[in-house]
Amino acid sequence: ALCGSRCPHNGMNFSSSSAVVPKLGAYSCVSAMAHRGGGPGGPGYRCLGAFGSRSLCVVGSPRVAVSCRWPSFGYRAGGLCGPSPPSITSVSINESLLTPLNLEIDPNAQCVKHEEKEQIKHLNNKFAAFIDKVRFLEQQNKLLETKWQFYQNRKCCQSSLELLFEGYIETLRREAEYVEADSGRLASELNHVQEALEGYKKKYEEELALRATAENEFVLLKKDIDSAYLCKADLEANVEPLREEAIFLRTLYEEEILILQSQISETSVVVKMDNSRELNMDTVLAEIKAQCDDIASRSRAEAKSWYQTKCEEMKATVTQKSENLCKSKDEFNQLNRSIQRLTAEVENAKQQCCKLEAAIAEAEQQGEAALSDARCKLAELEGALQKAKQDMACLLKEYQEVMNSKLGLDIEIATYRRLLEGEENRAGMVPPRTGILQAENVQTGITHYVHISFIPHSNRIIILFSR
Repeated sequence: ALCGSRCPHNGMNFSSSSAVVPKLGAYSCVSAMAHRGGGPGGPGYRCLGAFGSRSLCVVGSPRVAVSCRWPSFGYRAGGLCGPSPPSITSVSINESLLTPLNLEIDPNAQCVKHEEKEQIKHLNNKFAAFIDKVRFLEQQNKLLETKWQFYQNRKCCQSSLELLFEGYIETLRREAEYVEADSGRLASELNHVQEALEGYKKKYEEELALRATAENEFVLLKKDIDSAYLCKADLEANVEPLREEAIFLRTLYEEEILILQSQISETSVVVKMDNSRELNMDTVLAEIKAQCDDIASRSRAEAKSWYQTKCEEMKATVTQKSENLCKSKDEFNQLNRSIQRLTAEVENAKQQCCKLEAAIAEAEQQGEAALSDARCKLAELEGALQKAKQDMACLLKEYQEVMNSKLGLDIEIATYRRLLEGEENRAGMVPPRTGILQAENVQTGITHYVHISFIPHSNRIIILFSR
């Protein structure tokens, strides 16, 4: 006998075909099933994609071969079957079993079965909705974990930035301390230089006083030299009149001698007498001239030697004073240059110190601003983290509620399955042949069990899904 049936199950198409071949008092059943699951957006149980079954059943040794396909979730399926019968078996026929049975069918049984099917359909839809909600909650959980990891990484970045700012501020502080120490050293050097400058100033003032004294002495000596030179000029001026006077006197004496000789020559009487009063004017003039020349030469030599000595002394004194003055001027210029250099260095150090202080203040302000910003961001992240934890707790609570509801639905499904099995057993009076199909989702690790029952009396296949 060949029979076929098609029934909708939660919006999914299901078809089956079976063949029963009697063989020596026993019977064999060949059945075929095909099931088309709803699309991703259609109604019905969306966890499974498509299901197909072919089975060959022999009385006494049921054998079920099942193949299934779930392309969207990657399930693995395997069938359960009993041992294969021997090729030849002895058959005994009980003729009392061939007599027709008087079976009375309850007219309300179909309505009850229809209601039970509708309830099962509703429960399957509800179960599918719960599974969708569980998946949505799992996606939200993954999203929250990703956000948490991102916030943790940002927190690490903020902490590394804070350490970087602290290191930069510490470096600026060390530079400021070094500049302060250098400015103290330069200030001490400036004090020493100022003390040396005061000493050189005092020495310079003393040298100026000595120079004034030397200049006064030089003026006095110059006055003495001038007076000596004037005396020499007067003496030289007196020499010429004395020479003229000497020449005049010589001429006068010669004329007198000539006159006397002429008078003597006119007289005839020659008187010889020893005149001790004979005067030799040439000798007298020569002596006077020699004395005047001697006095003039001595005066000239003395004045010249004295003048040269004084000039040499004044030259030596002036040279020494000039050298001392030049040295003092050089030292004073060197000190002025040192003072200017040190003043420039001090000003530069002060400017660098001011710049470093401004940089430190700016860095501290920036660091404080960055720290306050980091604290605000940290507070925001902590608030977001707390909110994410609360959301995760709510999602976990909802997930727990969904799992509790699922457990209740599983219990209800198992209860309805037992009720259906009991009804089928009471209606068929023949124990059904049952096969269990185990399907495991590789991604989620959830195992689904499909119970396939074949009722020989009604030639129907019952499929129940459970987890």
